Amino acid sequence: MPPLPQHAQHNQLPPLPRPAALLCDMDGTLVDTEHAWLDTVAGFLRTQGSPADAGTLAPFAGAALSDAADRLVRDGLTALSPAQALARLDREFTARVAAGVAVQPGALRLLDRARALGVPTALVTASERHVADLVLDTLGRHRFDTSVASGETERGKPHPDPYLAAAAALGVAAPDCLAVEDTPTGAAAALAAGCRLLAVPSVPGIEPGPRTVLVNSLTEADLADTAV
Repeated sequence: MPPLPQHAQHNQLPPLPRPAALLCDMDGTLVDTEHAWLDTVAGFLRTQGSPADAGTLAPFAGAALSDAADRLVRDGLTALSPAQALARLDREFTARVAAGVAVQPGALRLLDRARALGVPTALVTASERHVADLVLDTLGRHRFDTSVASGETERGKPHPDPYLAAAAALGVAAPDCLAVEDTPTGAAAALAAGCRLLAVPSVPGIEPGPRTVLVNSLTEADLADTAV
């Protein structure tokens, strides 16, 4: 995988205007699980005799389990049924998360800054609820006002539904929220919901734009005392 571009120098990003709510992706954004997920997919592909190169893995970044299983079958990468592929991926990925996950640098500081400013915070993840609950225990449930996991909205990422549901649960308008994401799939969902986006890419594909700020690490990000 090619190196990610350097978008900002450490601690040089001006504080972002205080949003109505902070809506955070989980895997790869707050905790270092995106690589564990891609390793899970790669291991599965190898057992099926399919290629597990970066190009094959790229579409699975940020994908929900059910979407990943459907893609594996649709692309002819496994002879298993979608249900069988999903069960294997779920079992392996859950085991990796249960064994322990590392919190991304700057993640807890950003979450605690939001709490100090009175900004409500939601976890918005493409992972299943049982995986999200494991990570919430690691991050500290007191840092979140609500959470939305895979299967809890009609459509998942890259559709806007999870972000719209999180904003509604917090009683705020999605365009007044700041979403934090690391993959193109999640970024597409946040932008489609109308959110402003703070992107800390774990894979290539997120482009800067009028509503998108890119950083190399959450250590570079802060929230200002003043609102939008």
